[in-house]
Amino acid sequence: MSRPRFLIAGIFLVLAVLVGGYVAYDQVLSGDSIAPLALPSTSPDTAAPEATESASTDASTEPAAGFDGDLAGTWSVAGDSQAGYRVRERLASLSAESDAVGRTSDVSGTITLETDGATTTLTAGTLTVDTTTIVSDEDRRDSRLRTEGLQTDTFPTASFTITQPVEIPASAIDGTATDVTLTGDLELHGATTSVAIPAQARLVDGTIQVAGSITFLLSDFEIEAPNVGGFILSIADEGALEFQVNFART
Repeated sequence: MSRPRFLIAGIFLVLAVLVGGYVAYDQVLSGDSIAPLALPSTSPDTAAPEATESASTDASTEPAAGFDGDLAGTWSVAGDSQAGYRVRERLASLSAESDAVGRTSDVSGTITLETDGATTTLTAGTLTVDTTTIVSDEDRRDSRLRTEGLQTDTFPTASFTITQPVEIPASAIDGTATDVTLTGDLELHGATTSVAIPAQARLVDGTIQVAGSITFLLSDFEIEAPNVGGFILSIADEGALEFQVNFART
């Protein structure tokens, strides 16, 4: 190859690298700047539609009325529930300005409560998320996750199943956001791992509200970072699962 042709080929190669890098950044590294899921600042009956995404628990908020019926029995996932992922994407040494966040409202499941005098205990529970309906602010990212990363075409659901009873503090039943730990099996990407999820819970106007998140190593669930346009995309070797779920008495 002559020197001029070699130089031209080199220029095209550099341009291809630059364009590929820009496309990769534009597709996955711009971030979403969405607040973590948390308990809404008001009850589901009066909360604004966006409250579950942007509101955080305010310790100064006055607790709403509790529940004057029997807590024992089965409670099912109700409206305004959400779950999803949060990851910090990186391309080589270039980090995203904010997290990439995907959410879905396709959450189903039940919990079982038992009462013994003044003690209320969560004895069983399962949540299932339809991962195929998770969306972020970038359609191209969502399309890629169907076959890479979460591979939602292959693994269309994720689930969490309680494996240890949880005593519900009286403050939560009285309507105050209260810390609880949910221990169970998290199934994601076809792999199952036992986890302990920090969460907050409370009973408001006959609705049980629970919000929590857990950060995990991608390798725990055999998730590999996507390859974008020939560039290796990393996700800081970890991601986070977030949820804000409402339960109504069945």
